[in-house]
Amino acid sequence: MKLGINGLGRIGKLTLWHHVARKYFSEIVINTGREIGRSLEDLASYLEKDSTYGRLSNYLYGYKGGRVIENLNDKEGTMTIDGVPVKILRESRNPKDIKWKEEGVRLVVDTTGVFRNPQAEPDDPKGALRGHLAAGAEKVILSAPFKLKDKEKGFPEDSVTVVYGINEETYRPEKHRVISAASCTTTCLAYMVKPLLDHFGPDRILSASMVTVHAVTNSQSVLDKPPKSGAKDLRKTRSIFNNIILTTTGAADALGLVIPEMKRVGFMAESVRIPTTTGSLIVLVVNIQDESLENRITRETINEIYRQAAEGPYKPYLVFTLEQNVSTDIIGYPRAAAIIEGAETHTRTALARVDLSKACKGITPEEVKGLSCAQVEVPITQAVVYGWYDNEFGSYVTMLGDLTVHIAEKMF
Repeated sequence: MKLGINGLGRIGKLTLWHHVARKYFSEIVINTGREIGRSLEDLASYLEKDSTYGRLSNYLYGYKGGRVIENLNDKEGTMTIDGVPVKILRESRNPKDIKWKEEGVRLVVDTTGVFRNPQAEPDDPKGALRGHLAAGAEKVILSAPFKLKDKEKGFPEDSVTVVYGINEETYRPEKHRVISAASCTTTCLAYMVKPLLDHFGPDRILSASMVTVHAVTNSQSVLDKPPKSGAKDLRKTRSIFNNIILTTTGAADALGLVIPEMKRVGFMAESVRIPTTTGSLIVLVVNIQDESLENRITRETINEIYRQAAEGPYKPYLVFTLEQNVSTDIIGYPRAAAIIEGAETHTRTALARVDLSKACKGITPEEVKGLSCAQVEVPITQAVVYGWYDNEFGSYVTMLGDLTVHIAEKMF
């Protein structure tokens, strides 16, 4: 079975690395939609070297690795990478014009980040995710969250958002043709939240919030530049070299698609970009209704929940550690959607006083007077959990690769 990859940015390139190493697919067809450099040799050089992860040959074979890209044919756009045939399509940027059918490609991963609206029709003049289906593919996986243009219309019936290991059972081969693999942040967050939901249930989790301290992406500027006409966020055009930049994340919305129970929990998500190439951190704050001050949730309670989850149902994608890590320690960390830094888990339990006259809708002052108490005290534990993730290769691309193979296996 052949795999199609649309786009050769950060995720596209590393997706190629993943599948070259995995060798599940017999051939990989990549659409760049344009010429790259002066010849195929320049493209091969781009594929072989990476400023963050080193050389492809070293990734595959360590210090013994030699050059693994061979048999370049510039006219045909072909090469072999570690024995895997790879073909480069350089003609069409619009998905509907890519020659997937001619190349025998049934499954495509779109890594461009451009075509995110599952509602858009294949013949949309700006291009659309469904264009891949019109061009001959049977399934298309988006390496980003969906972005609906018409929220009232909702998601098409043949679309689904999946984080592998969390909700892949929601994917139905006979129904779904357009699949989102969510984002790197949503993937990590899902593995941080799900063990707590499994243990406490959504009714005891009163509220939650997260901040991702996130590495730079190619959407940001190397140096300051003027904003585009009508731009609302002026910080996106500031230099990422020497700034901490506040931005937004859609992780909260996407999490509700992956874990529907979270829609019952008050949840906020924020993002801060920092000048590192990869390696990100989620700080998760959860407020949980406790049983009593005497039998309260402790740091050890939370850590044990994650330890058991990492050794059980979420192995190997959830990792629990008591090591003291820094961001470079988790770059390229294999098959880890989230690495829980157990040494930094913190909890605090206190009594929250609730005025029943304000909390209970429709209650009258007379009814309040008739109660034995007008106020109640509820024990609440606030837990702070830290989760690392390699937002490019180790975490997200690995999870995307596993989802891709999972979908491919159900297509035979």
